[in-house]
Amino acid sequence: MRLSGKLRSTHFQIYRRGAIAEYRKDLLLNFIVNKVKSYTLSFFILLSYASFSQEKPKGDFTLKVNAEDRFFLQDGLYDGQERNYLSIAFQPEYSFKWKDDKFQLKATLFGRIDQYDSRRTHFDIRELYWQMVQNKHELSIGIKKIFWGVTESAHIVNVINQTDIVENFDGEEKLGEPMVHYSYLSQVGTFDFFFMPYYRKPVYPGKHGRLRTPFVINDDMISFESSMEESRPDVAVRWSHYVGKFDFGLSHFYGTSRQPLINSYEEFEPTFAIVNQTGIDVQATTGPVLWKLESVYNTNSVKDYLAVAGGFEYTFGNVNGNGLDIGLLSEYLYDSRDELAFSSMQNDLFFGARFAFNNMHDTQILAGTIIDLEHTTKLFSVEASQRIKESWTVELEGRFFSDVSNDEFIYFLRQDSFIRLGINKYF
Repeated sequence: MRLSGKLRSTHFQIYRRGAIAEYRKDLLLNFIVNKVKSYTLSFFILLSYASFSQEKPKGDFTLKVNAEDRFFLQDGLYDGQERNYLSIAFQPEYSFKWKDDKFQLKATLFGRIDQYDSRRTHFDIRELYWQMVQNKHELSIGIKKIFWGVTESAHIVNVINQTDIVENFDGEEKLGEPMVHYSYLSQVGTFDFFFMPYYRKPVYPGKHGRLRTPFVINDDMISFESSMEESRPDVAVRWSHYVGKFDFGLSHFYGTSRQPLINSYEEFEPTFAIVNQTGIDVQATTGPVLWKLESVYNTNSVKDYLAVAGGFEYTFGNVNGNGLDIGLLSEYLYDSRDELAFSSMQNDLFFGARFAFNNMHDTQILAGTIIDLEHTTKLFSVEASQRIKESWTVELEGRFFSDVSNDEFIYFLRQDSFIRLGINKYF
């Protein structure tokens, strides 16, 4: 992902003009946000006290312990990188409900200790929120995870939570996001409203970590378009509904982007811009075929862009007469940003196969490949899992880079093909 001098110059000129306008907005926003935070905390305390005062809650506690080994097939490109990384992770979860399940308090914590990468040794509050459900209304206050999307290879509409970059390469793991979330269920669909008062900075791999850039990215290298930085609030709204065979959602997000812009290839300092992003996701069920589409249009102070991911999954049911289901997947991915895109999936095809054995061990396998239509780059992946007895599961994951073009962002990762073996114990 090389940015020419002319491109960088234009990039900074547009960015500075946008920053001046955003600074004026930030002065007013800073005052409003402080007031909202104060009132929200008071409201949360009062509701919790009122709901607890009349009934003893019923609780449920679970704990997941994960032991993991990641083995990289080649030596690292950068100094300090190892071939084999052992780690252990803990994920306790506690929830309780009261007043006939109208109120809930849920807490999910996560922590990992990694053998070499100090950045991957981290702790996060995945979820910690109070929730009230009353007829057609639902209100949540606290730290929460939200998922939007239908496609397999990329979830481009999923913009609420920051990606936990050091936890997993595929972007599926997310950090908990502080928010106020209100949901209303009507006859014409579900309306969701989000207010997010604080931005979660991503954590990038450390000096001894793999799947990183040539430069170790520290907190002081990260910059924001807004002068309020992490304190600038984000807002989002989503409408979801279903009609016959179609399930669809329409969303809009206004705030600090979860994906960075790269100011300079040489220094590699990510900048997080203010964006307006409108997204749509649609899934249609026609017999054994699932049709899937996600698309976003993003406007910002640097370069507006369109991104699309769409395709289908065809399932052959009970192939062997013993419950084996085989799904064949194909998706196309497009992103108009070209060199300014943080992801390398700008004009790519995804092919995959899903095997669900539907046996007593819940054995599942997903294998696929992403092929770049403009360059030679290919990414192969496999994920498999199986339950062992009642409280143990084993996972196998592989990510393999092949013929990576030096025009691709993932050229930085071209020697980071790996196999991951994980064993989980549930209490």
